[in-house]
Amino acid sequence: MTERPLVAVLDYGSGNVHSAVKALIAAGADARLTADRALVAEADGLLVPGVGAYAAVIEALRESRGDELIDRRLAGGRPVLGICVGMQVLFGRGVERGIDTEGLGQWPGVVTELDAPVLPHIGWNTVSPDPDSVLFAGLEDERFYFVHSYAAQDWTLETQPPFPTPRLTWTTYGSPFLAAVENGPLSATQFHPEKSGAAGIRLLANWIGTLRAG
Repeated sequence: MTERPLVAVLDYGSGNVHSAVKALIAAGADARLTADRALVAEADGLLVPGVGAYAAVIEALRESRGDELIDRRLAGGRPVLGICVGMQVLFGRGVERGIDTEGLGQWPGVVTELDAPVLPHIGWNTVSPDPDSVLFAGLEDERFYFVHSYAAQDWTLETQPPFPTPRLTWTTYGSPFLAAVENGPLSATQFHPEKSGAAGIRLLANWIGTLRAG
């Protein structure tokens, strides 16, 4: 039997993340909710959850020095996956209810409120994956579950060889926004794979497959 890749789910006080752990296990990982810095550094993959307000998530990450752990992993080319607000905080800034908060800055750009008649956006959406997406391989026509009012609505990062071109997946609720990004070792989804049924498990399995390959 193939050994299960170890995935650390970063425990920094971001709400109930046990469903993410269960989904990762169902997808084939040895998943552990942890704040242990050595385990986070050594794990095959790191999942960064995020629930609640942008500023509160950033504050909790910085207080726990989770931002340092993310940065060190990425500097070493070690895979990281952000989910929901865990995706949003990877951008340069977030503007929420008039509060402008500096993000982790892994990607340039600003997370802003969706231009939609009803917020929050709660429900299932289809997405438009990049043709070369690894996360969405075999899932191009599936729906995923979103719960949010804010998102990254444009992409401004320019890359030059030898760096790979980021794979961007878009969807629309009122206006287009990024549903997922795959950028070297750093990937993220605005939706919740752990709440997206079989399609979400398969997406996590696709990500876990990259950990095995690595």
